Amino acid sequence: MALLTKAPKGTQDFLPPDTFDWQTIEKVLREEAIIHGFGEIRTPVFEHTELFQRSVGETTDVVQKEMYTFTDKGDRSVTLRPEGTAGAARAMLEHALYNEGFPIRLFYFTSCYRYEKPQAGRYREFHQFGVEMFGAQDPIADAQVICLAKSIFDRLGVKNLSLQINSIGCPTCRAKFQDALRTYFASHHSQLCETCLGRLERNPRRILDCKSPVCSEIAKGAPHILDYLCDDCREHFDGLKQYLDAAGVEYTVNPTIVRGLDYYTNTVFEFVSNDLGAQGTVCGGGRYNGLIEELGGKPTPGLGFGLGMERLMLLLKAQNIELPAHPHCELFIASMGPKALMRAFEITRELQKCSVMAECDVCGRSLKAQMKYADKIGAGYTMVLGDDELESGVAVLKNMKTKEQVKIRLDEDISTQFAAITAAAEDLSF
Repeated sequence: MALLTKAPKGTQDFLPPDTFDWQTIEKVLREEAIIHGFGEIRTPVFEHTELFQRSVGETTDVVQKEMYTFTDKGDRSVTLRPEGTAGAARAMLEHALYNEGFPIRLFYFTSCYRYEKPQAGRYREFHQFGVEMFGAQDPIADAQVICLAKSIFDRLGVKNLSLQINSIGCPTCRAKFQDALRTYFASHHSQLCETCLGRLERNPRRILDCKSPVCSEIAKGAPHILDYLCDDCREHFDGLKQYLDAAGVEYTVNPTIVRGLDYYTNTVFEFVSNDLGAQGTVCGGGRYNGLIEELGGKPTPGLGFGLGMERLMLLLKAQNIELPAHPHCELFIASMGPKALMRAFEITRELQKCSVMAECDVCGRSLKAQMKYADKIGAGYTMVLGDDELESGVAVLKNMKTKEQVKIRLDEDISTQFAAITAAAEDLSF
């Protein structure tokens, strides 16, 4: 029975007032995406398993170890999405968005699911903000996507965040790099962990991502992809740096950056913070020019990024970045007796129609308990209704902060009177 009242391992509940903080951040993300020309897309929480096998890659840890895959009642294999790009690419193809002309700019808020060891900033159910751009090959597109991410962090006031960039080349130059890696890691065969021994032949690039201390130390001496870039890939990477320089965006070239998903090509980048410990990457992305063709479409360049919402919230907290105050009850109407309760309900409804956060008692409390509740929820004003107030048509509005009391007529427009009283109180506070 205890399991019925406990969230599954690796998941968490988001409760008020934390959800208001999330809404505040989501508003910033949505507005910045729209400013940069992106439109919102919403895709299913599960997809056909093959979509992720073909896009993410059969040899990745995500596909081999972490996906939540099951057979539905129609004997179909479906998977809870482990990331957002594949679903967005599938939707672009299914709905032929390419007919509207390139570039196609999409953004989304999505929950993702990976079966891995939970730790700070890493959960089995986690949330991402992501953007995707399809149909743009020039490095100016890479720079624009990176600038969008930077605009978000700048607007939120995030400090001490470093942008690290790299190029992992195209399939042609990456094949030479893979051969060089295979030769290098083969010379350390006896020291590699069991997982990396399996990667050695299938995909030695994945060894660069290994979390084993021994493999990580060996990887420090591995060849760098930048030494194997073909002329086109090198020109693209140089172009990206020129555009970032023109935009005044500071960056560091980090040749060790790789992506955990196979669909990435050319540009890869990360925004990294030193305030989050081991889980310092807050945003990661890059280019995936082969993804659409892998899914059955015509060759179409693509790029984007994913921003982890949980890590972003942790970062804002670590840097003591203040978010707007949570909304609270503006007026609580206490009542004594059924007639007064009915009138309190009517006034509350009238105020709510005018976008005033008003409440009245719904639990049958005593007057003393009602006032205690009003104080607990931080009500800005209170008003008490009883037989005397109903008979006289006048009630007293009390400012809970200044204790000032103002009479209000019950037979006139309550919302107009309340607006005038609160406006006057705000003027006096300055």
